[in-house]
Amino acid sequence: PPVCDVISVNKSVLGSSNMELNKHLSLNSSASVSLLFVVGGIVSPVSDGYGKQGLVPAKHRISMAKLALQSSNWVTVDEWESQQPDWTETVVTMRYKTHLLSLSSAGDNEVRSKCCWGHGELKLLCGADFLSSFKIPGLWLDDHVEELVQRFGLVCVSRGSLQPERAVHESDTLFRHRRNVFLVREWVRNETSATEIRRALRRDQSVKYLIPDYVIEYIRQHELYTEDSERRNEGTALRPLIKQAHQPIKSLDD
Repeated sequence: PPVCDVISVNKSVLGSSNMELNKHLSLNSSASVSLLFVVGGIVSPVSDGYGKQGLVPAKHRISMAKLALQSSNWVTVDEWESQQPDWTETVVTMRYKTHLLSLSSAGDNEVRSKCCWGHGELKLLCGADFLSSFKIPGLWLDDHVEELVQRFGLVCVSRGSLQPERAVHESDTLFRHRRNVFLVREWVRNETSATEIRRALRRDQSVKYLIPDYVIEYIRQHELYTEDSERRNEGTALRPLIKQAHQPIKSLDD
């Protein structure tokens, strides 16, 4: 896969956004340096229906993401996915954002007033661990992975000792579309774990300089990431493992 490329893109970061670390924010910066012509970035927190243990309510995750990005003039937070009553497949969210981009580019003034993502190709920005998740049984539908890589493409930033090149090599789908998987080497590493940050907060330990100050203050004001909140969804199976096993989604309209 190409280590870098010159391309005009919008990057979409999908995920739980259960803790906005400085490390997560730097993913956009690392990718923008390598891709050169990044015109915008989108952070899209997952719905409460995802079912992950310790996942705080979407209204708080949205607010924290906006606080973390308030100094950015090119990365924005999109609330659509988080507002859905049920968990939304990654590929469905990508289709939705692509549809909005196409309407904005076509001159739809109503959409353009709400969509500040600019123009260009939409690609999914992820860490190297994301590629490894394709191998987890039941977590992904094969045709969703195919569409994500073939239609949209991935921008994958290295993470720790994980080897994204190996993940591409070991997956027939990723290898088949390897020219649409852009690998970004992050030489200045930040190995801070969101799990460790939440643990520190539960124990009333300092997390200053690990997450933005505005986010720290918000967490304190709303008493988030406590022992009680960590038990949220405890014993609940992740929604993808349940939903995709019974109701595979074929289109945005579904």
